[in-house]
Amino acid sequence: MDVGARLKAVRILNNLSQRELAKRAGVTNSTISMIEKNSVSPSISSLKKVLNGIPVSLVDFFSEELHSEKTQQVVYNPDELMEIGTGDILMSLVGKAFPRRQMTFLIETYPPNSDTGEEMLQNDAEEGGYIVEGKIELTVGNEVYILGKNDSYYFDNNQPHRFRNPYKKVCKIVSATTPGNF
Repeated sequence: MDVGARLKAVRILNNLSQRELAKRAGVTNSTISMIEKNSVSPSISSLKKVLNGIPVSLVDFFSEELHSEKTQQVVYNPDELMEIGTGDILMSLVGKAFPRRQMTFLIETYPPNSDTGEEMLQNDAEEGGYIVEGKIELTVGNEVYILGKNDSYYFDNNQPHRFRNPYKKVCKIVSATTPGNF
């Protein structure tokens, strides 16, 4: 994919000048210009920062369709969910085609002995979730919580966090984060 051409098209679709996008994203005008000219190849985190100025999620940015007259999809069948999990952990994104999506809505599946990783996660969002089945160990900062079926959580993702299923049964979670930056 031509990231520069795509960024320019998305920026124009949203009626933004390079200067306005740079201001909103907290980067220089030359950064936007260099990305659009493919003079630099931005890291995912840099691209995410620029796209937050539009706002457009990474999923929307990389999706095949790019036009302003989309029919808004309301119902998503299981085969229409985008899989964004890693390793054994399944994270199915609901609403990937929703225009200017403001939240990330996930159906998460943690098999026994799965873990989001030794390195704690941390990003600029709020997250809430509900345990549909099984148990999960949630670490937020220095606190460790054990959540079971029908328990829920809500926290600031700026805090280091981690999900781990050290149990013998699958854990299913329905979660949402805002902004919709996945």
